[in-house]
Amino acid sequence: MNLEDGTPGRTRLWQNYRETHLTYPQSYLARLNYVHQNPRHHELVPLASQWKWCSAAAFKREATPAWVKTIASFPFDEIAVEDGE
Repeated sequence: MNLEDGTPGRTRLWQNYRETHLTYPQSYLARLNYVHQNPRHHELVPLASQWKWCSAAAFKREATPAWVKTIASFPFDEIAVEDGE
């Protein structure tokens, strides 16, 4: 992409991107919870919704309290997320 944009020195766009075909709604919802809770999980903030670049605050603001509670109930500690290059 950088070569196509004519900016070869720019940082890579997706450093750890990989495509996954989710076949179960539970998998999607667990990953949504993972994305929302990631800043808190890594102790960047006490509440994930406090992280400026996280969608958790918008989700909490826009979704019903029941839906927020439902998403938060999906465990994400067993999601296999590969780190590294």
